[in-house]
Amino acid sequence: MAENLFIVLYLAGMVLGSTIRAWYGRKFRQDRKAIYRQEGLLVLLLASLWGIAILLPFFNLFTDWLDFAAYPLPGWAGWLGVAIFSVALWLLWRSHADLGRNWSVAAEVRERQTLVTSGVFKYMRHPMYSAHWLWGIAQALLVHNWISGLASLVIFISVYLLRVPREERVMLNEFGDEYRKYMKRTGRVLPRLWE
Repeated sequence: MAENLFIVLYLAGMVLGSTIRAWYGRKFRQDRKAIYRQEGLLVLLLASLWGIAILLPFFNLFTDWLDFAAYPLPGWAGWLGVAIFSVALWLLWRSHADLGRNWSVAAEVRERQTLVTSGVFKYMRHPMYSAHWLWGIAQALLVHNWISGLASLVIFISVYLLRVPREERVMLNEFGDEYRKYMKRTGRVLPRLWE
C-alpha cells in the first residue's frame, strides 16, 4: 500500500533529521540542566514535538488505532511530501552547518558568538524554523491522518510563536544595529524577495 511506503519514508527521514540534530548537539555540547531551567516549557514542547513526530506515524503504520482519522490523498501528494521533506532535511543540516559553534538549543548568545549572515542565513534569519515548517507540511502529505499527520505541525506552531520573538530580542540585545540591518535585508523564515 502506497500510504505505508510514505509513512516508512517519513520515518526514515525522521531518523536522518534526528541524526543531524544529535550530531551537532554532541559536537557543540551544552549544559542541558541550565537550558531546561531557562526554557522548561519550550524544552518540553520540543521533546513532545520529536516524540509525537516519531510515535504517532509509527502507530499509524503498525496499528489501526488511528484509522478513524485517516484522510485520502492522491499518490502525487505523497511524492510531493518526499520532495518537501528532502528540502527540509537539507535546510536543517545546512543551517546547523552554517551556524557551527554559534548554534545553541536555548535562545541565548554563546560565548564568542558571532552574527552569522552567510550560507542559508544570507537569505533568511531562521532557516532552522523554515526546515521545521517544511517538515510539518511534508508530514501531513506523507502520513495521511488528521492526528499523526498534523500533530507535529500543531505543536511546532506553539514552539515557533513562543520562541522566535524571544530569539530575535536576544539577537537585538547582543548585536544591536548590525542585527537590525540584517533584519531589513532578510526574511524571517522565507527569503525576502524585495527590498
